[in-house]
Amino acid sequence: MDCIFCKIIAKEIPCKILGESASSISFLDAFPLAKGHVLVIPKNHHQKIQDMSDAENTDLFSFVHKMISKVDSISGATLVAVHNGKEAGQEVPHVHVHLVPRSSNDSASAIHSMFDGTLKLSDSELNELYEKLKI
Repeated sequence: MDCIFCKIIAKEIPCKILGESASSISFLDAFPLAKGHVLVIPKNHHQKIQDMSDAENTDLFSFVHKMISKVDSISGATLVAVHNGKEAGQEVPHVHVHLVPRSSNDSASAIHSMFDGTLKLSDSELNELYEKLKI
């Protein structure tokens, strides 16, 4: 497999590993958006979160929970981001959670700034989405 994250897990590519759990690993991003930008990934290759087992998912987000306090200590606020699939902006097709320290004077903005504008939906469209998405 030609996955850069799988090569990091196999220790074929050097990186600054911050910690490991049973099914996850965390390391400094090689192309950081801010000082202290961290990635947390599952050790098994999965492209999307829903492809992971419940146990892997629990381990991954428990590890994110541990790491976020560390990252948050850098600037007091942390952006937690997951691009779940290529169409969502995922560049490496392996599940990864970005933990990016944020501050009021960085160049980033709120999630709504990523899109052209707020989507306007009719009541029937909202009801249709509601019925499709509710658990």
